[in-house]
Formats: sequence, C-alpha cells, structure tokens
Amino acid sequence: MNLKPSPFAPARFPVLPEVKGVRAATGSRGFYARRGITRDDVFLFAFDEGTTCAGVYTVSHTASADVRWCREALGEGGGAARALIANSGNSNAFTGPKGVEKNEATLKALTGTLGIDRHTCFIAATGVIGEPLPDPNYVGAFVPDLAAKLAAPDWQACARAFMTTDTYPKASGRTISLAGVPTAFAGIAKGSGMIAPNMATMLSYVFTDAAIDADLLQDLLEDITDETFNAITVDGDTSTSDTLMVFATGATGGAPIETRQDERFPAFAAALHATCLDLALQVVKDGEGASKFVTVRVEGTVSQLSARIVACEIANSPLIKTAMAAGDANWGRVVMAVGKSLEPIVMDRLAIWFDDVQVASGGARAPDYDEAAASAVFAKPEFTIRVDLGVDAFSTTVWTCDLTHGYVDINGAYRT
Repeated sequence: MNLKPSPFAPARFPVLPEVKGVRAATGSRGFYARRGITRDDVFLFAFDEGTTCAGVYTVSHTASADVRWCREALGEGGGAARALIANSGNSNAFTGPKGVEKNEATLKALTGTLGIDRHTCFIAATGVIGEPLPDPNYVGAFVPDLAAKLAAPDWQACARAFMTTDTYPKASGRTISLAGVPTAFAGIAKGSGMIAPNMATMLSYVFTDAAIDADLLQDLLEDITDETFNAITVDGDTSTSDTLMVFATGATGGAPIETRQDERFPAFAAALHATCLDLALQVVKDGEGASKFVTVRVEGTVSQLSARIVACEIANSPLIKTAMAAGDANWGRVVMAVGKSLEPIVMDRLAIWFDDVQVASGGARAPDYDEAAASAVFAKPEFTIRVDLGVDAFSTTVWTCDLTHGYVDINGAYRT
C-alpha cells in the first residue's frame, strides 16, 4: 500500500534525549513479507531493575490477548517493568487460544533470554484482526536476536517498527530539571485509523529516567489520558489493541516521587502531560487520508462529561467531517450534532464560532453572518469549531480531522 504522506508530517524526526536505564533493538520478522515489503516490524525494550510502569488500555470487550496480558502483568507485577516487545502487521486480537499460546511462547523467550520475571514483561501487537500467527513462537523465536542487539534506543527505528498505516513516525521528547537533576522524557506512538480512544488502533509508550512510585504514576497517567489520548478521534472506532504505557527507570538516582505533594511532582506531571498531548495530536494529524486538523471546543455545558459527549458528536459526525474536507462551512450540521447528543442546552443561548467568525447566536444564524468569512476558515488546514450551549460553565476540548476519499482508499485496501 503506497501511502501519501500527511500534510502535517514534520520535516524531520525530532531529536529525543537519552533516557538512562533504557535499551532497545528493532528487527524484521517478516510480517509484511507477503505484501512484498521488507521493513523492521518488531521492537524490544529492556529496562534496568527498579523500573516502575503504568498503563491504560482499550475498554473494548474484544480486547486482544496482548492487552489482556498487559493488564494481568501490571496488576500481578505491582507496576514493575523489565521488558516491552511489540510487533506490527498482526494484532493478535480475536485469535482464541492461539493468541494466548503466542504470548506464552513470547514470555518464555523473554524470561529465558533476559533472566527476568514474566510479570515484568509487556507485549503489544498491531495490525490485522482475527488472523492467528502460523507459529505460536513466531515472535518468541526472534527474541534472542533482538536481545543480542540491545543498545541505546534508536528512537526513529523504534517508532517506525510498529507503524501500520501511519505515514510518518511519531515521537516527542524533552529534558526538564527535577530539583536540579536533568531528567529525560521520550515518547513514541503509532496510530492513524481506528482512532477514537476510550483508549484507539493506537499504541504509545513514554520513557523517563525519573523515579516515581508505580501507584502514583498510574493515577497520574489516567488523569492525563482523559485530557490527551481520550480526547482525540479520527473515525469514531475504538481498537482492540489500544495501549498507552509509561516506564520510569529511576536511573537519575535519588528518592522516588511518592506523593503529589512532592516538590518535583508538578514538573514531572507537566512534562508527561506535554509529551502525551504532543503524541496524541500527531496521531490525529496523521489520520488516514486527513487534510484538515480541527479543534472542537464545547463550552457552557451542565458538566464536563456533557461537554465531552457533545464535542465527540461534532468531531465524529461524517457529515461535518466531509464538510471539513470540502471546505464547506455548513454550520447547520454542527447544530444537528449538538441536538442529537441529547445533552441539556438552552436553545436561545446556543452560539457557534468557526475560529473567531460567529455563525450562530441566540438560537439562530448570527445577525452579521458572513458566508465568505466562514468558508475562509473551513478552507484553512487547521481551525477551531467552538460551541457554547448556554447552560453552565463546564467545557472541554477534542481534536479531530476531516474525512476524505483517502480514508476510503486506505481502508478498502488495508489487507492487500
């Protein structure tokens, strides 16, 4: 499948900092061989002893075997982590007992090769659903080769290894000071379609050499996820494999952050939030066939949940998304989406803006409505739809993209 690069693809891969206590390797296991493609499609990360982790996973009732294992490992291992392995090309979802056998073989290889406990090993896969691997040890047999190559991460190689319909590798990083100690954050993500996270097909991993308590990290990650990865949508579909994990090696030394009252916590939380938000927005900007990146801001609602529901109705509406693609400022479709949300509104106070151009007010078309000005906004590659329901003071923001013929072309040929 020849994919046209996203118009939002960066000119170059970002420079990510070294994260102490992290080693990685990539390789080609042949998941794309039948399509005539040779590329790295597996990565392995190894972490120093003492690494803590946190994870948020898909809420899908058909979650993959890999997701189910990660949930178990996170609980049974008490938030300890020593290894992460992921492949693209096959999601190991809806594969029945064979999917579990694949994971068991992979875990046996990881524990035997690296000498670590199975509940410190995390597994992920992304790609076609419902196709079992020809050999349960297909990934496991590759572990010794990867382990022999472990070294300081080549972040770009790792980000490329788990791409599927992504048109560019996604990464974000920063170095901050925690009580005077330089501390690194580096994250990679993949995702382009099947994106509407309640936790989307999205995998994202963030690595830091800070030290932080596993339970505190889990609570923080869940809060951040609601404001980042759970606030994006490409097509309204939640994947079987959605995974977001953070690994903190503690290799910078010093006592771990154990409470929100720790003076280092605000800076740590801000850096993790910034990394996650950057990665999440890149997923939307690389939405399958996307040509527009749109912020949906909903205000004046009875609750934040109500705001989220309305925002998602707007962001997921095929009618609105195709209007975005065509540059048609059809604000009536926004009115439709608000109404079908069934959330409380005050009709006579309902107002809508495209960027700073008001198109509706007082429950009707704005008195000074300017079609040309509204259309000029919709012709831009990035813009904001803002809606005020006039009920109360709650609000939220969701990010989305348009729906083009490119989306149909990509998904019509996904398995070829």
